[in-house]
Amino acid sequence: MEPTVRRWHDVHDFLAAAHDFLAAREAEHCLMLGLSSTMASHPEIYRERRFWTVQDADRVVGAALRTPPHNLILSQLDDPRCLAALIDDVLASDAVPGVLGPTSIARALADAWSARTGRAAVRVVQERIFRLDRVIAPRPAAGHWREAEASDRALLVAWLRAFHAEATPDLPANDAAEVADSFLRRAGRVAQLWEDAGEVVAFAGTGGATPRGTRIGPVYTPPDRRGRGYASNLVAEASQRELASGRSFCFLFTNLANPTSNRIYQALGYVPVSDVDAYRFP
Repeated sequence: MEPTVRRWHDVHDFLAAAHDFLAAREAEHCLMLGLSSTMASHPEIYRERRFWTVQDADRVVGAALRTPPHNLILSQLDDPRCLAALIDDVLASDAVPGVLGPTSIARALADAWSARTGRAAVRVVQERIFRLDRVIAPRPAAGHWREAEASDRALLVAWLRAFHAEATPDLPANDAAEVADSFLRRAGRVAQLWEDAGEVVAFAGTGGATPRGTRIGPVYTPPDRRGRGYASNLVAEASQRELASGRSFCFLFTNLANPTSNRIYQALGYVPVSDVDAYRFP
């Protein structure tokens, strides 16, 4: 029997179909699970959304989602037949601007897009997913943790823009003001700050709940405040608070082009899970 692809418009219907498949590899699918849970609990976020599942007989074996104008996000897909069916349906039904997914799977979709259009897809980011279940305390830094408040809004907006410009300039950007406001009203995400001598010196977001975990990010320290342990201590504190609240895991993404952040997170107890690539379709 050939694999079948189904499109979904409602996040609750999509999760009813795909949840067990995604949760079986929770770390690899933390972004897709987190986005879906945020959409389910806060429908005002990501107002436009598109979902796909691919089935082999009566089993869901793959999934994809997109929140325009952002890139398509692909799940793990082990069967080449099912991957081909999903790629064919996605490219026939949506003008995707790019893709984020497991290395070989993202490449397969990018190659299929190039074959259809005659244009070369451009790999713009190589990332690695990490998982943590126990925090290794870093060397203490001066200052302390606190949650962001309404008075921090302008700073959050500026730092969200700075983070995007530095870490993912080739990917579509969220509206920084909207993201900052969702952090401040705790709409599926929380903004945490490190403050030293009355000055805010680092920021970390937490959000995107999965069945047993949550995702840390983005993490940003202004260039002139780096190298002092602020981000390490903030991420350690944020991760520990999530574990203490009953989460089994914390997840985060790192840019493989930034060896410093990869080293810092592993020193805190984050272990590599899998690699994902992002392609832009010119």
